[in-house]
Amino acid sequence: RDLRMSRGLGDVYKRQSGCCVRLYKGTPVIPVTALKKHVKKQKRKTMMDEKILKIQHTLKKELDENRYHHTLGVMYTSASMAMRYDVDVQKALYAGLLHDCAKCIPSDKKIRLCEKYGLPVSSVEKENPSLLHARLGAYLAHEKYGVKDEEIIYAIESHTTGRPGMSMLEKIVYIADYIEPGRRELPNMADVRQLAFRDIDECLYRILKDSLVYLDSKNITVDPMTQRTYDYYKKEMGKED
Repeated sequence: RDLRMSRGLGDVYKRQSGCCVRLYKGTPVIPVTALKKHVKKQKRKTMMDEKILKIQHTLKKELDENRYHHTLGVMYTSASMAMRYDVDVQKALYAGLLHDCAKCIPSDKKIRLCEKYGLPVSSVEKENPSLLHARLGAYLAHEKYGVKDEEIIYAIESHTTGRPGMSMLEKIVYIADYIEPGRRELPNMADVRQLAFRDIDECLYRILKDSLVYLDSKNITVDPMTQRTYDYYKKEMGKED
């Protein structure tokens, strides 16, 4: 039998199984242990939100205006896609927010920092140091911004070239980087944006293919990882050109 102990915000009960609380009149009695877990979980979510806002404040000072707005676009697009594909939204927010955290570091400094931190630099990356911002950004996300989740780190690292066997979060950030609302309107952008929320693998393949065509048309050296990623998904999806 329940024994009422006190009144306040709600009624507190003592049961043989432990202390319980009814928050409002007419609502179910809740075990205090369950309530404490819920409050702790909500507090943790609030702290994560505050951390995201703090990172935003830092990036606003470290990125140029256009890059910062792009970053916010990728963050919110990643979150939207995460909701669509049942992926952790907080992880998507962090990965989207930090994906370009090293983008505005000067090219020569990118190379020096990679050498300092023991990060590999390929001949293609030396020729086009901008490609290094993903790998360096993943390192900074971990060391400077305190991101310990490997899935987030991988999503940041692979967002430029992709990689074979990408996780759902990696696919989301890769695609969000391409389709976020601030991106310039490419001829096929409307179709790709719709495809992103209909069939994520088809969208990924479409972007990889279009990127290779674009790089070839501009005589820009293709990073071997981009080619490997395209070849992997072409085979995986049974595509024929």
